Amino acid sequence: MLVRVEAAVRPASSGAVRVHSTLGTVAVLWQGDPEAVGREHHVEWTVDEDIVWTVNAWPSASAAPELREDGDHIVFRGQLSLFEDGVAALDLGGTPILFDLAEPSPPPPEGFADGAWVEVRVARDRVSLWPYAL
Repeated sequence: MLVRVEAAVRPASSGAVRVHSTLGTVAVLWQGDPEAVGREHHVEWTVDEDIVWTVNAWPSASAAPELREDGDHIVFRGQLSLFEDGVAALDLGGTPILFDLAEPSPPPPEGFADGAWVEVRVARDRVSLWPYAL
């Protein structure tokens, strides 16, 4: 995903930056060069929080990818892919974000079928962006 790193978020020592993409603007932990502010970067999203059905993940009424803030949380809306090894991927407009499923992981409840649109709400400090070169 291509993002523009807009500004450091206070306190600057937190490592958080505000990034803008075509899907929304959010503040997350930046794992790249601190001098990257004001430039565009291709990034990989890392989420260090497991999906727990109906606790931090819900079916979405909207079938459009989105990134947004909700207080101290980031909300990812995308299309769900489930894998047998306890991993899920959320497709945000062509960018897959991998999630682990909470252990033990019961079968997903109704509304969480493979291919369904879902929202996952994650604490901001559990989301990191890693720049990479194409």
